Amino acid sequence: MAHPTEDKNFRLPTSIRPRRYAATLTLDLDAKSFSGQQTIDLDVAAPSNEIILHGIALALSDVTFRAGGQQRKPASIQPAQASETVVLRFDEALPTGAASLDVAWTGRFTEGLRGLYQAGKVAATQFEAADARRLFPCFDEPAFKARWALTVRVPAGLTVLGNGPVVKDTQEGNLRAVTFQETEVLSSYLIALVVGPLVGTDAQDVQGVPVRTWALPEKAHLTRFGQDVALAVLPRLQDYFGLPYAFTKLDQVGIPDFEAGAMENAGLITYREVALLLDPATAPLSVKKRVAEVVTHELAHQWFGNWVTMVWWDDLWLNEAFATWMAFKIVDQWRPEWRMWLDFDAHRASALHLDALKSTHPIHGEVRNAGEAGESFDAITYEKGGAVLRMIEGFLGESPFREGIRQYMRKHARANAVKEDLWNALGDAAKQPVEELATAWVGQSGFPLVTAALDGRGLSLSQRRFYTEPGVQSAEVWPVPVVLRYEDSTGVREQRVLLRDAQATVKLEGEGAVKWLTANAGSTGFYRVAYDKPGLEKLATNLKSLAPAERTALLADQWALVRAGQASVADLLDLTGRFGDEEDDSVLDELVGRLAYIEGRLTDGEDQVRFRAWVEKLLAPGLKKLGWQSAPNEADRVKLRRASLVRAVGGLARSQDALAEARPRVERMLQGQRDALEPNLLDAAVGMVARAGDAALFDTFLQKIPSEPDPATQRRYLMALTAFEAPELTERARGLLYTDTVKTQDVASFVAGLLGNRAGRDAWWAQMRTQWKDVVARTGGAPMLLRRIVEAMGMLRTREHLEQMQALLKAQPIPEAQQATAQTLERLSQDVALRERCVPEVSAWLKRQP
Repeated sequence: MAHPTEDKNFRLPTSIRPRRYAATLTLDLDAKSFSGQQTIDLDVAAPSNEIILHGIALALSDVTFRAGGQQRKPASIQPAQASETVVLRFDEALPTGAASLDVAWTGRFTEGLRGLYQAGKVAATQFEAADARRLFPCFDEPAFKARWALTVRVPAGLTVLGNGPVVKDTQEGNLRAVTFQETEVLSSYLIALVVGPLVGTDAQDVQGVPVRTWALPEKAHLTRFGQDVALAVLPRLQDYFGLPYAFTKLDQVGIPDFEAGAMENAGLITYREVALLLDPATAPLSVKKRVAEVVTHELAHQWFGNWVTMVWWDDLWLNEAFATWMAFKIVDQWRPEWRMWLDFDAHRASALHLDALKSTHPIHGEVRNAGEAGESFDAITYEKGGAVLRMIEGFLGESPFREGIRQYMRKHARANAVKEDLWNALGDAAKQPVEELATAWVGQSGFPLVTAALDGRGLSLSQRRFYTEPGVQSAEVWPVPVVLRYEDSTGVREQRVLLRDAQATVKLEGEGAVKWLTANAGSTGFYRVAYDKPGLEKLATNLKSLAPAERTALLADQWALVRAGQASVADLLDLTGRFGDEEDDSVLDELVGRLAYIEGRLTDGEDQVRFRAWVEKLLAPGLKKLGWQSAPNEADRVKLRRASLVRAVGGLARSQDALAEARPRVERMLQGQRDALEPNLLDAAVGMVARAGDAALFDTFLQKIPSEPDPATQRRYLMALTAFEAPELTERARGLLYTDTVKTQDVASFVAGLLGNRAGRDAWWAQMRTQWKDVVARTGGAPMLLRRIVEAMGMLRTREHLEQMQALLKAQPIPEAQQATAQTLERLSQDVALRERCVPEVSAWLKRQP
């Protein structure tokens, strides 16, 4: 094994393991510094002259090893920067058996959104993947689970939250010493601490577990919805797993500046405020659904991740894919009218897009160090992983799948596991060859394109790996659980086929002519489908017979084939023209997304004007029929359809009629008239009015941001500043990036907004290249935000942009975003090639329209 001083891929030896940490931390919030003392109870399995702990920028002192009534001091304490460790060397080999290590240390708050950091008035921790080492000298790998007994000394008058309930609270001079109940065995990345002037809801009991939701005092009125979600889903999760919640209490906290969406710390879940806090009276349904999904995702982790934990970060997907799938499943049980699986399909689309690149990666892939672990928090791990689990559940059946999960939980309780442990449990429960199906989908990059061609009652199926780059081919095959749905003289039928080979012929059950057939019923499979021309025409003329998810998949798959050079953009536009009377909001969202891409990248000048007019002609009648004002007791489906149409007609087509309707409503809303805009219209209406807005409106948004308590509203106003197209206002927006107006957590989104502004894009891109180091520094080094900055550059448009981006990232690369760099460059290269290939075809198609 390489030595930690020279190897960033160094893994801790397993011969010394922690059993328990007993630590006292003293925090100086003004100086942003801390000191600590702890005793780590150890098991030493083999003689060694050294103990290696993780630690970043910690100054260790007064270290003592104790065993068998004897004490030893280390001969040297040597930090190893490459591996982020501290090596304690002793003159003699340490004895085996039970031992203890006493350590005192000092350190400083992290400048950024990890370790222990300052978020406005709140001090908070964020340790995943490997940042507990910024606060504690510890064994900071997920396999080293131990109990944690923490005491924290802070100034009086602040709320102090930890993983467990407070068991002792005393005054020590000017400081308050808070001792938390000792935890269950936990990996270090799940330990958490939050200190600040927070207020919480009253504790409410769920089967013996007290639940509270916390926020800053001015946002206390926004905690009720997140609290209600936790109260509703916690019993459902306990029922699904067949195991009680294990962590004595549940606190949820909105953090004013936070890198990710949320973090599943055991018993103390931390959230970006917009993912937890909302006003149900004014929040769009999309915001409510997002909060419910995130809360449920983090609660699912309390079992899948916290109770049973991966051994190493290559199995991160075991945590994240399962929590992703489970969140949609449980929220769908709680609120079936929300149709959460249609939202899941929309999320899955990002994974399908990413996984069709040559630079994709398997769900389970090699992770050599903690830095690489950070790059795994992407759509492949979350959305593709969740989609594959959904596909496996559909293949095995809901009950056998759940029994397998319960077996896995019981067998590996309080311990660590790998993917094979899950496959074995599912296989035992279902009596099915799970490993064959799972290994191919989890261990192999990409996904198949399934081609379906009907000949009478015989269906020819074939598969090959799908790439969005034209001409790229490979020979991989998957065991594809294909679910067919079709209509014949006996009615609508379903038939299941496990397509193992490159080609197969299926005899369809039933009788009579097949009126239409979809080869991904319910759109539950993680694959795309290409139909022959007669099959596609049958689907296009029977759209109303398809489920919303199937209509969405039809559009998405045809668009993917256009990108791959396997279908004509003109044929796709003909297909979209059949959706003018579409009434389902999820299908409309897919339609608008595809049309927006064409308008933004594949049209210019007069063609762009013609295309917008065509979109308005297609979809404005639907908006006119609905009107802008919702009726009393109007169904959510109708409200969401209206919102989709406003995005299409006002946002995409830039209809002057829609702008004239939106502008006075936005003005009344800004003056406090809450019913001026139905909540689901807020984002689209504010965006389109800002785009055409003047300096007075810009100032209004800018002035409202600091005092706005609702995080979704605050974010809406912030992003609106990036939408103004008047040249002097695009310049003002650019300057705001380096001010307190844009929190660290919002830097990447703000950069993406500036790059998405057509009027200001080129000026911002030129400035961004010259100020690249400043833009990067603005993220505070947060790996997730660095990746999002790189991904935002995918909004660039031309070959010149692509070449400039390639030169920039070659000269000044982002080591934390190597994977995101490769993927974004590949995707932008394809976008540029698609533009060069399809602009003439779109122009010719537009000229043929009446």
